[in-house]
Amino acid sequence: MTNKQEDKTKKKVLILGAGLVSKPHVEYLLDQPNFLVTVASRTVSKAEKLVKGHPRGKAISLNVKDDEKLSQLISEHDLAVSLLPYVFHPKVAKECIKHEKHMVTTSYVSDEMKALDKEAKEAGVMLLNEIGVDPGIDHMSAMKIIDMVKDKGGKIKSFRSYCGGLPAPEANTNPWGYKFSWSPRGVIKAGKNPARYLEDNEIVKIPGPELFANHWEVDIPDFGKLEAYPNRDSVPYKDIYNIEDTDTMFRGTLRYPGWSETMKYLADLGMLDDDREYDLTDKTYGEFMQKLVAEDKYNEVKKNLAKQWNISTEAEPIKRLEWLGMFGNEKIKMEAGTAMDVFCKILLDKLEYEPGERDMLVMHHEFEAEYPQKKQHITSTMIDFGIPNGDSSMSRTVGLPAAIGVKMILNGVINETGVHIPVTPEIYEPVLEELENMDITFEERFNNIDK
Repeated sequence: MTNKQEDKTKKKVLILGAGLVSKPHVEYLLDQPNFLVTVASRTVSKAEKLVKGHPRGKAISLNVKDDEKLSQLISEHDLAVSLLPYVFHPKVAKECIKHEKHMVTTSYVSDEMKALDKEAKEAGVMLLNEIGVDPGIDHMSAMKIIDMVKDKGGKIKSFRSYCGGLPAPEANTNPWGYKFSWSPRGVIKAGKNPARYLEDNEIVKIPGPELFANHWEVDIPDFGKLEAYPNRDSVPYKDIYNIEDTDTMFRGTLRYPGWSETMKYLADLGMLDDDREYDLTDKTYGEFMQKLVAEDKYNEVKKNLAKQWNISTEAEPIKRLEWLGMFGNEKIKMEAGTAMDVFCKILLDKLEYEPGERDMLVMHHEFEAEYPQKKQHITSTMIDFGIPNGDSSMSRTVGLPAAIGVKMILNGVINETGVHIPVTPEIYEPVLEELENMDITFEERFNNIDK
């Protein structure tokens, strides 16, 4: 059989995007002997770095705004993986429907994506979304417990889920308790979102400006205490997870203690604002901070800010900003930008991982299950670490579930059509099993409590 004849028997995967979560995803798919993998990126050198000259891999240049080329590429493949910014997913999905090709993404299902369900079914294609870590592994690990409880005749009366990507303890070397391996804008913008959750059958609504005022400690088994605050709208998951009897439905973000207090002060100050643009020509960070500080009693921005916040100059929020250099004479080196632009720039400059440092992904679920004869407290916890000088935990836990999903669709293990997320046993059981073989695992604990 010639190479061209052999290629016709192989499935063709198009990966759109070559960002920091792409590497484990691409490597996994290149390891599948029946797949041909094309990585398309605006910067072709990034795609080439991922493919590494593999005989079944190809790197090409693509600007996703080139509609004609995008359409042609999708038509030439069996499945497209969109690792692009989420705003491009519906565009890719529409092309996949047009050419009757499957699609996988790791992002949340938007209203625009949801509206494509009927068209995708009519075209006989699957648009599998939310198969990363959060969303993704969170759904799958939660549904494993939920379905197990139901199979035993029980009901879920309370569900709380927490997730956070953080520096591993030995890499937690700065006062912020956080490090970025890519642009911090997504993390900072998420801190402006309002939140909603269900607590004892009452809807709790948190306005965006008050998000960081609502935080509390969570004790993570075999790790210790972290801090949690609400993550977007938790209420729809009562229906998504099909746990209509639950009185509590909460999804939260995890950070090391102290993050929320500092971020609340900064949100109130206007540091997270992304509307007003400032002239930053030849400005220092200290000079920019003075623009945001109303108090002007002292000839020193740190003292003025502490007075405005009514805290000591030795309080942690002030010390964190000082360590970051926000009161200093370092030039911003931007001609213009918003407060968020300035904040994100210094975060990226100062909160980087050093070579050889590990990141960490912590996911923790808490369930209260009720059976005819007993009640049960159940926890399911994953603490996953990056590989020093290798793949980060974030890239593995985002990229690998999506890659497994691609394999299952193209090998006919999944035969669904339409818009889906991984909440059915047909999807989550094989994905979780394969992740476990890669040491991405959960520790489950079951404790009976008096009824």
